[in-house]
Amino acid sequence: MQKDKNIKSYTAAELKAKQAESRTDLSRVDALTDAELERLIAEDEDERGILPDWTQAKLVLPEAKKSVHLRLDGEIIAFFKSQGKGHISRMQAVLKAYVDAHRQQAK
Repeated sequence: MQKDKNIKSYTAAELKAKQAESRTDLSRVDALTDAELERLIAEDEDERGILPDWTQAKLVLPEAKKSVHLRLDGEIIAFFKSQGKGHISRMQAVLKAYVDAHRQQAK
């Protein structure tokens, strides 16, 4: 699988350092009331004139996942488990990427 050049990975320590570098005063933002937040958004030039149209919004519920019994080689399970919690979700992501790649080729 080819690595997406737009995806960047960070360790927890790197994310903490990036958060410390941020100029955003998150405690100030958290303390704002909804009315104050709406006023600040209305005053922001970048947001001026943007009014979302919710009349065309559609509720899209995720499709329920199907349960299957799958027998895999031990080395495959060991590999994904060695990467920590979430090994089944990672297996799902690999299978989805495979399907997507083959759908692209079929077009």
